[in-house]
Amino acid sequence: MTANTIAINQMMDKFDGRHSVWLFGYGSLIYKADFPYLQRRPASIAGWTRRFWQGSHDHRGTPEAPGRVVTLIEEADAICHGMAYLITPEVFAHLDHREKNGYLRLAMPITFEDRDEVEGLVYIATPDNTAFLGAASEQDIAAHIARSVGPSGPNSDYLNHLATALRELGRHDQHVFEIERHLAALQSK
Repeated sequence: MTANTIAINQMMDKFDGRHSVWLFGYGSLIYKADFPYLQRRPASIAGWTRRFWQGSHDHRGTPEAPGRVVTLIEEADAICHGMAYLITPEVFAHLDHREKNGYLRLAMPITFEDRDEVEGLVYIATPDNTAFLGAASEQDIAAHIARSVGPSGPNSDYLNHLATALRELGRHDQHVFEIERHLAALQSK
C-alpha cells in the first residue's frame, strides 16, 4: 500500500450522515489539536499498543531520511491511553492530509474514563504501508529519533511532547518512556 493514504481515507463512508464523530488520538493528536473540536476527553482503546514503528517522511523526517512516529499495533490485553475529540465531518479533510503518510481511518470502540464507550475513528499506520519501519529496540529507535529532522521540526520534539502529554494524563507507557530515557542519555554525551 502506498504511504499517501488521502484517497483511500476519503472512500471511508462508515461515518457518513453523522453530525459528529469521536476521534481517538494516541500520538501528536494528544498534544497538538490543530483542528476545531466540540469536546475533548481522555480515553483509551483496547487490544492495541503504541509503538514508534512508523516512518515519517513528511513531518519528522524526509523521504531520504524518515523519522519515527507512533502507530498502533494489535496486542491482546493491551490498553492504549490517549485523547478523544468530538469532531464534525468537515475536519476529515484536514486530518486526512495531516495523517496522509501511511495512516488509515479505522472504526474502533473508544472507552472514556467514566467507562462510557462509543464507536469512533482512529488513524492507524498498518504494516503494509510503504512508510512502515517496523520493530527495533528502544535504544535503536532513540538513536534514529536523535538524528531525524523534518518540516515539522526535530523528531526528538515529537517524542518529548508525547512523553510529557502522557505524564500530564497520568498514564505510563513503557515503550515511550524507555525511548525518551535512551534519547536523553544520547543527548547528554
